[in-house]
Amino acid sequence: MNLKEQVEALRSVPAHQLIDVKNIHETISAFLEGLNNGTIRAAERQDDGTWTVNTWVKEGILLLFRKGRLVDMSEGENFSFFDKDTIPTKTLTVEDNVRIVPGGSTIRTGAYLAHGVICMPPMYVNIGAYVDEGTMIDSHALVGTCAQIGMRVHISAAAQIGGVLEPAGARPVVIENDVLIGGNCGVYEGVMIRERAVLGSGVIVNASTPVYDLVHGTILRSTAESPLEIPAGAVVVAGARAITSDFGRQHGLSVSTPLIVKYRDEKTDARTALEDALR
Repeated sequence: MNLKEQVEALRSVPAHQLIDVKNIHETISAFLEGLNNGTIRAAERQDDGTWTVNTWVKEGILLLFRKGRLVDMSEGENFSFFDKDTIPTKTLTVEDNVRIVPGGSTIRTGAYLAHGVICMPPMYVNIGAYVDEGTMIDSHALVGTCAQIGMRVHISAAAQIGGVLEPAGARPVVIENDVLIGGNCGVYEGVMIRERAVLGSGVIVNASTPVYDLVHGTILRSTAESPLEIPAGAVVVAGARAITSDFGRQHGLSVSTPLIVKYRDEKTDARTALEDALR
């Protein structure tokens, strides 16, 4: 059986019986190697621009949690850590060409970071995440489980890219190439940010968020068939929408609403460009 078939065969084996499965350690080792070097990933872009979830990869990550046992991973007396033995932190060397600035960042095994990725402390990348070339993950930022991050993305300070593991068929957050995620943004629940889009500081988007496109006069929403997509080149800022019920009007209430105020132009490109010197 190939690796996919091996993982799928283990899907229904109870956790207490996994220890007796022949060659399971070889399967887990090969699976983690594929995640760590980027040859397998939780979701992939197709030639037509759509994204396909590799359900078996997420099932493999769940297998790691089921198979693992809690062990002491502490580093000295002042840094106590206890986690599953199947999912330690990721080991990198200078040959990986990933810049990790000192200060308390952690990358879990099973996450892929391509050459030229920059990690500013403290930040965290969880298992199953895929971070492509030239991306910067700024301080206090999170890249969640199975999130797919493209090339030359800037994930600004305190931004949260949500993770998803269950159900296995659920699509993770996808951030395509050359996107800017502003400070304190949150992108959750399988939302897709198409290439060259800009999320201004404080924008929150999830599966239930309507996004108002002021340029085209349309409202973008997720559906049962497809998640919310922020269009390519869209510039999104945090706005507000009035609550029109009697109670809402009486008290002047509103809810936070992302607004597309423009699409990228030369001025936007100049303001969002990462200096080559930072790389």
